[in-house]
Amino acid sequence: MWLQPDENLLKNAFKLWVTEEDNEYFVLQRRRGYGEGGGGLTGLLVGTLDTVLDSTSKVAPYRILHHTPDSQVYWTIACGVTKEEIVQHWDWLQQNIMRTLSVFDSSEDITSFVQGKIRGLIAEEGKSSLVQEEDPEKFREALLRFEKWFELPPKEKLVTYYSCSYWRGKVPCQGWLYLSTNFLCFYSYLLGAEVKLIISWDEIWRLEKTSNVILTESIHVLAHGEDHYFSMLMHLNETFVIMEQLADYSIKRLFDKEAFQREPALSDPMQITKRGLEAHAKSEQFRTFFRLPKEENLLEVHESFLWVPFSHFNTLGKICLSENYLCFASQDGSQCHVIIPMREVINVEKSDSSSRALTVCVRGKKALRFAEVRDYQRLANTIRSKCGISASPQHSASSDAIRGACQSLINHFEDNPEDVTLMVGQKDSSKAVSTEALMTVFHPQDVENLDPKMLKEKMKEQSWNIHFSEYGRGTSMFFTRKTRDLIVRGVPEALRGELWMLFSGAVNDMATHPGYYTDLVEQSLGTSTLATDEIERDLHRSLPEHPAFQSDTGISALRRVLTAYAYRNPKIGYCQAMNILTSVLLLYAKEEEAFWLLVAVCERMLPDYFNRRIIGALVDQAVFEDLIRENLPQLVDHMTDLSFFSSVSLSWFLTLFISVLPIESAVNVVDCFFYDGIKAILQLGLAVLDYNMEALISCQDDAEAVTILNKFFDSVTNKDSPLPPTVQQASVSNNDKTSHFNVDISELIKEAYEKYGNIRSEEVESSRKRNKLYVIQTLEDTTKQNVIRVVTNEVRFSPLHLDKLYNLFKRQHFLCCYWAMKSPALLHHDPSLAYLEQYQLGFQQFSMLFSLLEPWAFCNPKSTLSLWIFRLIDENQDGLVNFKEFCCALDTLYSGSFTNKLKFLFKLHLPPAFDLPEDGVIRKSPERGRGKVDLQAYLKQWQNEILKKEETIKDLPRINQTQFIQFSKTLYNIFHGDPEEESLYQAVAHVTSLLLRMEEVGRRLHESSSPPESTKPANTAAAESSTPEASTTPENSDTSSSCNRRDAGPDLTEMDWSFSFEQVLASLLNEPTIVRFFERPVDIQTKLGQAKVAQLKLKANK
Repeated sequence: MWLQPDENLLKNAFKLWVTEEDNEYFVLQRRRGYGEGGGGLTGLLVGTLDTVLDSTSKVAPYRILHHTPDSQVYWTIACGVTKEEIVQHWDWLQQNIMRTLSVFDSSEDITSFVQGKIRGLIAEEGKSSLVQEEDPEKFREALLRFEKWFELPPKEKLVTYYSCSYWRGKVPCQGWLYLSTNFLCFYSYLLGAEVKLIISWDEIWRLEKTSNVILTESIHVLAHGEDHYFSMLMHLNETFVIMEQLADYSIKRLFDKEAFQREPALSDPMQITKRGLEAHAKSEQFRTFFRLPKEENLLEVHESFLWVPFSHFNTLGKICLSENYLCFASQDGSQCHVIIPMREVINVEKSDSSSRALTVCVRGKKALRFAEVRDYQRLANTIRSKCGISASPQHSASSDAIRGACQSLINHFEDNPEDVTLMVGQKDSSKAVSTEALMTVFHPQDVENLDPKMLKEKMKEQSWNIHFSEYGRGTSMFFTRKTRDLIVRGVPEALRGELWMLFSGAVNDMATHPGYYTDLVEQSLGTSTLATDEIERDLHRSLPEHPAFQSDTGISALRRVLTAYAYRNPKIGYCQAMNILTSVLLLYAKEEEAFWLLVAVCERMLPDYFNRRIIGALVDQAVFEDLIRENLPQLVDHMTDLSFFSSVSLSWFLTLFISVLPIESAVNVVDCFFYDGIKAILQLGLAVLDYNMEALISCQDDAEAVTILNKFFDSVTNKDSPLPPTVQQASVSNNDKTSHFNVDISELIKEAYEKYGNIRSEEVESSRKRNKLYVIQTLEDTTKQNVIRVVTNEVRFSPLHLDKLYNLFKRQHFLCCYWAMKSPALLHHDPSLAYLEQYQLGFQQFSMLFSLLEPWAFCNPKSTLSLWIFRLIDENQDGLVNFKEFCCALDTLYSGSFTNKLKFLFKLHLPPAFDLPEDGVIRKSPERGRGKVDLQAYLKQWQNEILKKEETIKDLPRINQTQFIQFSKTLYNIFHGDPEEESLYQAVAHVTSLLLRMEEVGRRLHESSSPPESTKPANTAAAESSTPEASTTPENSDTSSSCNRRDAGPDLTEMDWSFSFEQVLASLLNEPTIVRFFERPVDIQTKLGQAKVAQLKLKANK
């Protein structure tokens, strides 16, 4: 590999190199300790020095230096892993450079020319390189070490590397940590002790930062039940973020394809870079904090001061700019942030250069002044270009006119708010879509009603109106601590829908997709899928006690929203609990607004909640358990197994407490959720457990604890709710009975914020990522255990061997997914299918794995025999082999009797394995995913499996000439390389000769006993045509061998003779050598160990 010319003084090299070849201008050297005679103490010391000091020579033991006769300075220009590689570079220099150097007069010119030529070669190589790092030269060297040490496939992309210590017990090993797209690798070489570690990201259960007495700060990795600790990292936080991103990327790509498909930036594993992962992590945090659509990416960050009009001072913070939003978040603890959609910006003005300030004018007579922005001119131009605002000098004279026109437009919209929808380009709503919140229709507020609850409701509205006048209203409103205080007290019924839309970010989705919902409703109308069937079943179970859902108006609106969302996102479709959540959204928001709120909840605020495996809810339950351990130690001491809280709290997370609290109380929880996200649900969950701490500690069993919590939720009321008793869920009689237990929801929420409000959203998101690995791996392990339990009854493998086999099988599936942008193998994994069908191998995957595990080394991945075996064990002929089919085949070859092994080989040469086209193409594939399930087909298949009789040797058809010849060849292939190969070959030849003679004798006896005029079957017609008169039929007119009965054996056509399995078995049983060979035991443990080591190398050498 060519290197950037680097100055090297040989007198300070401590004689670590030996010169192999040299000439006037170049020297080829070998590192001591390598090559011929390089062992011993010298090799150990040099190897250790190379690893610890990050020398390229550990993996590049050869180098080429450039020098001139009158200089003591040498320049390193190339290095090589092997002598062949370095000799190739040496020969190139001899042929292309040496002649040219003779024309130069001075040494400086020669050195300058050589350096320029080498840099040119490197630049030419770099044009096609995917490496985009700050120091390409060092990265090239690291890449060379990575490829040499770990021998991974060439397509594996190194992302970054770090120097660190890896702890083996209590002993640290200093070495290098390499992070690639699919693997975490570590290498150390100290005094002859080599430590090499390769862990694929999809095998990691835990990834977290830890600290203890010995390790002040380290990164903990749990994989395959083993703990790995990495410390002494110069940039530990940066390293951890990259590792976290790579692990999350792998999980999404291989296990959670629904989430992965929503992130096209990560779709190509060959384009993943350190810079890209860091940018992705920042964009993820940015979107989560400001509740922005998934399409938004953080483009620029500027530190600045923002003039806050309600406080009359400048607050320090950061401006965050994306494609369609300008956001600001304070850093001084004031918890102030604002979101400005670019569509709302009408002008950007720059102040004098001394203050480095710019003013952003937005609709609604509002302006935001940012001061002390370092690059304020570029920021202003960027905002203008994104908003389509002209800043050219020729338009400056008319700026007042433009400002006046904008002001008149603003005044018009303020006087005519109904025209705002036209301003953002929304289409007229379809008549079929409800344009009013259901609460407005079924419980209109009585303006003249002056009871205490309505008066308090009016006071809340007045407080919010004052807040709007100070902090703004709509998309560019300031979010502050006061906003949260008002949320905790409870949102007025009249403002609930508007504020939910604002806090969730759904208002931006709806504004940027005018008419989208109406189109979806029209397109999804009348569709019939599994999702629509489930929706129809659950429609009347959604808040059935509320008048709105006792009428066709509410039911129809609920049906349209759920069906439209299922049509928009078929990967999620419909999941139970979505109906309950959507019912509450429809009470306070218009139908289209409820749809966009549902989108915000399912796709941003509660990711992966509403799918078959409810991964998101399980992850948040794990986060909840961590918070219980941290905040409620008394409860933890009493209940060591916290899984009880996971099971009982599942409905809390899935329905945001709507299913356990009365509706009038649950909506206050939803208020907090839309403002603070999942943090609000976690805080409230902790407050509920804290409130019932003493009762829970005194419980004798789980059932008693559930009863206590249910009674508590029944006692929660909302004393300020203006809803009439017909709408409220809590009955008066129940309240009277338990009046001394009543808990007001506002007080409960307030207590939750006071006690647990210090939980930071960033910590929750970090905990989500950490626990997501564990949750998904737990689900995968459950799948594995269920598959092994099913397969155990069918094979003779031990559970330990089945566990290792399953890991190999699953890894083979992933190996075909690691380096492809859209691997077909990814389509073979569907978590919604039965356990056995979740992981299946296509032919290419199967042949590679089977070649590593089959006992006789007769089947290479590209052989026709591999295809026959694949077809034989693919029982349903769908072009895929599941784990059970794979294990049953191996079990026969490993542990089956001589008869069963021979029957397996015999069936390889019969249809359907032998006669199908040999192209490996999948002929048919079953319906997968969430489409309509053919229950009749499943029942029929189940019935066939129950009634299926064990196949006997008499059930096997006879084998014809072509098939028998191929069967003999297969036996020869199996015996090749065996110590008794010669004896085995002779035995096969003897059996073949014996069978042919037996067939000939049988035919002659058959001919002598059969009348010539009788009609013969097709396979004996040729045998009867021994006379010219008998060969006049079209079938026999071209049979030249029919006249010569003496040579009939070798010259018979394919239809002339055939053998039954009993004949083949009886003949082979008479050969002890063959019987011994097939009954020879196989060391399964060794075979599995060898396959694990060779699996990656086979892919690398492919």
